[in-house]
Amino acid sequence: MKTEVIHARIEPYLKQNAEKIFRKLGITATDAISMFYSQVIHKQGLPFSVNIPNAETRKAIAEARAGKGTRYNTVQEMMDDLSK
Repeated sequence: MKTEVIHARIEPYLKQNAEKIFRKLGITATDAISMFYSQVIHKQGLPFSVNIPNAETRKAIAEARAGKGTRYNTVQEMMDDLSK
């Protein structure tokens, strides 16, 4: 019997896009949260890796947020550039 309530504030973009995927999977947000909690218990921690980014990654994140760096229109365009 479900009797507990969770209240969480998230960005509307996250909620809308996640719920589109849940609908495709045939589940509700409640189902997804229950699955997440079950996996936390099963794994005795978060069911995915969480790492603190190193200095190089933090610099790249800051540059991307500032609009610096190269933008690609497609994955193929990026792969072609990386193979040079």
